[in-house]
Amino acid sequence: MSATPKVVGGLIDAFSRLPGIGPKTASRLTYYLLRSGQEETMALANALAELHRGTVFCSVCCNISESDPCALCCDETRDRGTVCVVEDPLDVLAIENTGRYRGLYHVLHGHISPMERIGPDELRMAELVRRLENGAVRELIVATNPTLEGDATAIYLARLVAPT
Repeated sequence: MSATPKVVGGLIDAFSRLPGIGPKTASRLTYYLLRSGQEETMALANALAELHRGTVFCSVCCNISESDPCALCCDETRDRGTVCVVEDPLDVLAIENTGRYRGLYHVLHGHISPMERIGPDELRMAELVRRLENGAVRELIVATNPTLEGDATAIYLARLVAPT
């Protein structure tokens, strides 16, 4: 018999499945929510419930957005001839926070990783190729992460889009 109630253990397990959160952090978060009161816990629960209802994938760049197409793709002041390919939506935020890049984006939602059984078909590469077929893009910036998987993804992309 465990000293931890099932619902508490269930929330610890759920938090532990999140990236970067181990059992100790999951336990701290769970017990924080228990101490903080129902109002804060319900605010978190409501925000989680709204997460998928309030977001869509942009049909142009595949970024996460509240509208389709997203605000960046609709922004007429951006350079439509330049597209920066990134692995994740967080990469878009990082680049946007520099205030220097004024082109558009394409989000792959991952990288090629045979160890994780993620191949090109699991990424948003077909959508990128379709974007490039109309000839409006002059420059493609491949900004994958500087890892073995990011490099493999960049090499694959270069070969894939070379004909366009």
